[in-house]
Amino acid sequence: MCYLSTRGSAPELDFEGATLAGLASDGGLYVPAAWPRLSPADIAGLAGLSYVETAMRVCTPFIGQSLGEAELRAILTAAYASFGHAATVPLKALDERHWLLELFHGPTLAFKDVAMQALGGLFETFLGRTARQLTIIGATSGDTGSAAIHALAGRDRVQVFMLHPRGRVSEVQRRQMTTVLSPNIHNIAIDGTFDDAQALVKAMFNDRGFAARFDLGAVNSINWARLMLQIPYYFHAAVRLGAPERAVSFAVPTGNFGDVFAGYAARAMGLPIERLVVATNENDILHRALSAGDYSAGQVAPTDSPSMDIQVSSNFERLLFDLAGRDGTACAGMMAGFEARKALAIPGDQQAAAAAIFASERVDADAMRQALRWAATQCGEVIDPHTAVGLAAARRQATGTTPMVTLATAHPAKFPDAVERACGIRPALPAQARGLMDREERYSTLPAELAAIEAFIADRAAPRLAA
Repeated sequence: MCYLSTRGSAPELDFEGATLAGLASDGGLYVPAAWPRLSPADIAGLAGLSYVETAMRVCTPFIGQSLGEAELRAILTAAYASFGHAATVPLKALDERHWLLELFHGPTLAFKDVAMQALGGLFETFLGRTARQLTIIGATSGDTGSAAIHALAGRDRVQVFMLHPRGRVSEVQRRQMTTVLSPNIHNIAIDGTFDDAQALVKAMFNDRGFAARFDLGAVNSINWARLMLQIPYYFHAAVRLGAPERAVSFAVPTGNFGDVFAGYAARAMGLPIERLVVATNENDILHRALSAGDYSAGQVAPTDSPSMDIQVSSNFERLLFDLAGRDGTACAGMMAGFEARKALAIPGDQQAAAAAIFASERVDADAMRQALRWAATQCGEVIDPHTAVGLAAARRQATGTTPMVTLATAHPAKFPDAVERACGIRPALPAQARGLMDREERYSTLPAELAAIEAFIADRAAPRLAA
């Protein structure tokens, strides 16, 4: 399996190269040169398997010769050993039609752990074959940062610089990052939004002078391996609800489009997904793009679902690449226009192609709270605001007898104030997070300026080794 850039001019890489590179050298995102397919018999054969074995079968076609079977199994086994549920990603019924896929049983109580714990093992394995010192630069709206930090803290040959928007993540999210005091972890609170942080990360990768000085890597979902490691849970849930004989739909609370793109990849691999419901909060760029072809960025509005407070969804570029017939030149032109004007009109034929796969919903604060209360009072399940956005969209979009699975992306205790306001219940932190509020914090506050961020990193990162 080889990987090519959505913008068409970066060199093709194998899985190891794409994992360590993160962002392509032409500013694009790496995608598989072709989508591998699993036959109905292959999918049926996933029934009854553990999550590790499901991930083995789903991920192997993407990896090629970059890892042996024993290496991959060891990475996945270690990644999920720390999860607080024997099923890793348990599936729960809400009623006869609606289900929750709980993705928050990892060490930082959010779905990002499912991919990030394994990504840490991939980095360690690949770097162990070389003398490279990787400088990881990431941006987080709350959950990616803590998951990456917990996956990479204390690992050899990796320095992590994680940007988060100051005052725009929950206290639990912030403390899960800033109380990790390993010397290879550097937290940076920027005076700006997540979109500002994400733009700074991309700018550093695209700054040829800066990128030449350091061996840069990415843990955001711009890194293909992150998305690959999220594909298995779609298969795991669908098979338990009757796939491949029965189609399943998924509702995905969405900000950066990575989690739902993993569902798109599962569908491209042959999983019978009837509909992928993209659920946004008031920051609704993806809803406008999919429903009206209007991919234009507005001002970020703070909400009770802060991990979705995003107006530029990086992974949407991967979908645009496929919708454009995998034409890198065309995709590069679209993205150049968007980056210049912060607006893109999606052509009608591409919008129609997306509509065959995706539905979308904009869920405001009242609708989110109503869904959260319904889950608590009618189903006995306390959920977090992001999951409630997904559930509200799922209840609007559910049709016929097709099971509708909402991805439960975070533990409700990460957002206790918002949950209590909505349903009157204040969720407690589970055992693995107790004492979090009493731990020492360490982070730096910087302006959202490229020169300031680059100078901070340059003072602390290992320089690139001479070729």
